[in-house]
Amino acid sequence: MNVKSRSSFRSQLIDFNRNFLDPDTPLSCLGRGEIGGKAEGLAFVSDVLHSEFELAKFPGISIEIPSMAILCTDVFSAFLEQNHLSDLPLSDMPDERIGHEFQRAELPFEVLGDLRSIVEQVHTPLAVRSSSLLEDTMNAPFAGIYRTKMIPNDEYDPDIRFRQLSEAVKYIYASTFFRGAKDYRKALGYQDSDEKMAVIIQELVGKRYRNRFYPELAGVARSYNYYPFKPAKPQDGVVNLALGLGKTVVDGGISWGFSPAFPQAEPPFGSVENLLNGTQNEFWVVNMGEPADYDPISEVEYLRHENIVAAEEDGSLQYLASTYNAMTGRLSIGTGFKGPRALTFAPLLILKQVPFNDLIKSLLSICEQKFGAPVEIEFAMTFTPHRFGFVQVRAMAVPMDVVEVSERELTDENVLVSSKNVLGNGAVDSLHDVVYVKPGSFDLKHTKAIVPELEQHNSRLLATNTPYMLIVFGRLGTADPWLGIPVQWGQVCGAKVIVEATQENVRVELSQGSHYFHNMINLGVKYFSMPFGQKFTIDWTWLEKQEVVDETRFVRHVRLSAPLRIRVDGRRSRGVIYKS
Repeated sequence: MNVKSRSSFRSQLIDFNRNFLDPDTPLSCLGRGEIGGKAEGLAFVSDVLHSEFELAKFPGISIEIPSMAILCTDVFSAFLEQNHLSDLPLSDMPDERIGHEFQRAELPFEVLGDLRSIVEQVHTPLAVRSSSLLEDTMNAPFAGIYRTKMIPNDEYDPDIRFRQLSEAVKYIYASTFFRGAKDYRKALGYQDSDEKMAVIIQELVGKRYRNRFYPELAGVARSYNYYPFKPAKPQDGVVNLALGLGKTVVDGGISWGFSPAFPQAEPPFGSVENLLNGTQNEFWVVNMGEPADYDPISEVEYLRHENIVAAEEDGSLQYLASTYNAMTGRLSIGTGFKGPRALTFAPLLILKQVPFNDLIKSLLSICEQKFGAPVEIEFAMTFTPHRFGFVQVRAMAVPMDVVEVSERELTDENVLVSSKNVLGNGAVDSLHDVVYVKPGSFDLKHTKAIVPELEQHNSRLLATNTPYMLIVFGRLGTADPWLGIPVQWGQVCGAKVIVEATQENVRVELSQGSHYFHNMINLGVKYFSMPFGQKFTIDWTWLEKQEVVDETRFVRHVRLSAPLRIRVDGRRSRGVIYKS
C-alpha cells in the first residue's frame, strides 16, 4: 500500500492552536502521541486533495475534510493512568458499568483548555469519533467496533457544551473496553494492551432545519463491488446513498444502491409500488430541540429518527426525491408537484443537476490509485451551497483465491446451504460448530432479546478458540430491530461463516451495513444471503438432528462429527456448504 507511515503523518499535522475553524489548518493535534488509523486515512486524503486532485473539474462544489482536532493516544494513556482505570477489573465488568466509571473520571488537565476553546468557537454539531491504533488496517479492520457520538453543541451556556464534549470523549474511551471490542480483539489475536485510542473531534457536515440538523445526503462508496447487477462489473464499484446522517448506511438501514458506471439503472424493485415501499422513509438527525433524557453512555443520546415527511417540511428533498403521480401510476423526477416522495436520488443520478456521480468516480479512482488497493469512502454532502465532506477512507481487501462452484453443485443432495448471493471467496474445511437462531421460535419482535444470547455463545466459543458458522434471520447488525438482529460486530466476531436467512415471517431485503461489509471482506468471513422466495433452502431437518452443545431460548449451538466443507466462488457470487 502506498500510504505514508503514521510517523510521517503525525509530523505533518500541526499542534492544536485553538483556531479550530481555520481553513488553512483543518487537521491539528492535541498531544504528542499517535493519531490512529481513522485519522491517518483522513490526513492522507487531505494531502491528496491539496496536492493532486483536480478540484477545478468540479466548480461550485467545496470538497474537503471537515475541520477536526485529534486527541492523540498519549492523552488516552494519561487519562487511564491518572484515574487508575487500568486497575479496574475491566474484563469482568458489564459495558454499562464501564461507561459510568469512565464518565466519573476526569480528562487530563493539559487538554481541558484546548477542548474548551473548541466549544467556544463552534456552535454547530460535532462528531466525536474513535481512531484507534488498530482501526482501519486492511487485514485487521475494526469498522464499527468502537463508538461514535454526535453532540448538538448549540446550548447558550458554554459549560453545557463543554460537558457534552467531555462526556462524548470519555464515552469513546470507554468503548475501547466494551465486551464486543474485547472479544473482537481476542478473535484477531490481540491483547487489550495492544490497543490505544485516539479521538477525532470533527465539525459535522449538515444544515439546521428548525430543531433538526443533518446532511441532505450521506453515503458509502466502494471501488469494488461483490454484488454487481448486470451489466456492471465488480471493478465498477458501488455506492449506497441515504438522506440524513450516515448511520442509516453504515448500520445496515434502507439505502439506495447503484453502480457509478450505470447510475441511471434502478434496483430491481419490479414495480413502482414495490419501489415506494422499499426505499428509505426514515432518517437520522441530530436533535437540536428539547434535550432528550440524559444518558452519557448512549451512542444515540442526541440523535432522533424522523420520517421523510419531516424532510419534506424542511425542503431538503430537492436533489434526492422523485414524486409518485397517482393519475399515471408513475414516478416523476423531482419535487415539483405534490404526491408521495420516493428517495431515488434521480435529480443527481439521472438529471445530473449536480455532477455528483462524476465526483464520486474521480475520488474513488484517485484514492484507489494512491492506496494501491480498492477503497471504501464514507461521506456527507449538503446542497446550495454544495459541500462534500470526507468522513472516512480505508483500503479494502479483495480475495484472490480461485474457487469454482458450478450450478449443479448448488443442488447436490449433500448440501446444507447454497446460494447465488454470496460474499467472499475461498474454501473453509475446519468448522465443526454451528450456532443458529431456531427457526421455530424466531419473530422480528424478539430480535433485541436474541442479541445477548448470540453474544453469550460467541464469547464462550472465543474462550476455547473455536471458530463457528452462524445462521440468523433478517439483516444481521441492522440498527432497525424490525429488519433483523441489531448486534454489534464484536458480538459475533468468532463466526467464520455467516448465513442470513429468511422465512415466512421475515421477508426483509437482506443486506449489510458498511461496517459489517468491510469487516467481513477484510477478515475473509464467508457470507451467504438467502433471499425469500429463492429456490435454495437450508436443510433444517438435518441440522436439528445434530449434537446440541448449548441452547438458549432463541439460539442453539450444535457440534458436528465431521467438519463442514464450504466453497465460495467470488467471481460468480455462488457458494455451497456441504454437510461433510
